[in-house]
Amino acid sequence: MSVEALTHPLLRGAAHGFLGRKGGVSTGDLAGLNVSYSEDDPALTSENRVRAVEAVLPGGTLLTCYQIHSPDVVTVAEPWTDADRPKADALVTNRPGIVLGVLTADCAPVLFYDATAGVVGAAHAGWKGAFTGVTDATIAAMEALGASRANIAAVVGPCIAQKSYEVDAAFEARFFEQASENERFFRAGREGHVWFDLEGYVASRLRDASLAKVGMLGEDTYAQEDRFYSFRRATHRKEPGYGRQISLIGLPA
Repeated sequence: MSVEALTHPLLRGAAHGFLGRKGGVSTGDLAGLNVSYSEDDPALTSENRVRAVEAVLPGGTLLTCYQIHSPDVVTVAEPWTDADRPKADALVTNRPGIVLGVLTADCAPVLFYDATAGVVGAAHAGWKGAFTGVTDATIAAMEALGASRANIAAVVGPCIAQKSYEVDAAFEARFFEQASENERFFRAGREGHVWFDLEGYVASRLRDASLAKVGMLGEDTYAQEDRFYSFRRATHRKEPGYGRQISLIGLPA
């Protein structure tokens, strides 16, 4: 089975792909293209990462962060080793041949591209990172490299959909305190609980940052077991591990 790399026309010109679990060598609960070292045989994870990069930008150099659900962004000038990767949740670069990668398993991956300036970015936007401004920080870091909000395109990739994302009232209250209009991202559920639209919220943050070109793939990681890893699905099933998929973007050399 070949690697499935979802693309979006707004990012045309950049080498990119939102990958799932198809096309990998991991087995068992993690079967497929698991790219996380934390739960898998390192040899299998390494092979999966090679396959992921080859599916998007053959010969590219993959760089990822040690993700901590923060708004922190790293500007990439030179490659680093995996052991030395910085703690952050987004990366930007204008260097051809470097492939920026973010790992997710229900959180929203966001890929950015300014074709005019030749700048790309990738952000891991879980609810906490999105709430505290990881996408805003990514845009600002791209601007520091010469990008413009008028030219930056951003696409929200596969993540947990509202129909699959039940949260409690305290979670909802946090968003209402941030802005009353955030009410539109919640739908009433059972007593004391609501359903949260993470994808819609992230896309709204991008539009509020004055990006005119914002896309969404509309793919629910929780509901598509054959295509995507999902932390919440694995937790509900009491599975020992849940795996991660990767989203990639780079500038061809």
